[in-house]
Amino acid sequence: MEFLAVGVLLLVPLLYLVLCLGRVQAGAFAAEGAAREAARIVAATADAGVAEDRAAAAVALAAEDQGFAATAAEVRLRCSAQPCRTPGAVVRASVRVEVDLPLVPAWVGRRVPARVPVEVVRVAVVDRLAVPGEGP
Repeated sequence: MEFLAVGVLLLVPLLYLVLCLGRVQAGAFAAEGAAREAARIVAATADAGVAEDRAAAAVALAAEDQGFAATAAEVRLRCSAQPCRTPGAVVRASVRVEVDLPLVPAWVGRRVPARVPVEVVRVAVVDRLAVPGEGP
């Protein structure tokens, strides 16, 4: 009987830990994929407005792919040169995803931090032979 009681007392927190770690890992996958693709898109697209729209769409798609809302991920883009498509320029994409811990009631979340921030930074280099006004 004691074995069952101790087993249940240890099993429930262990299952919750696995559930939390899985959700945080999904957030890390979403942020990593979104940052990588956003940097690559901006480095390959000539028109800055189109590049930002495509990068935002890629970030939303990566977030939704891991079960987050499209607005859960925020992206910041920076270029080492202007225009961004300057040959050899470095494009830096930073994506932050706030992961809500599962099964935490809202009233607890207001008093105790129940979110884990996950931030990933990726860089892409514009091709040396790129022409600033041309691209996909």
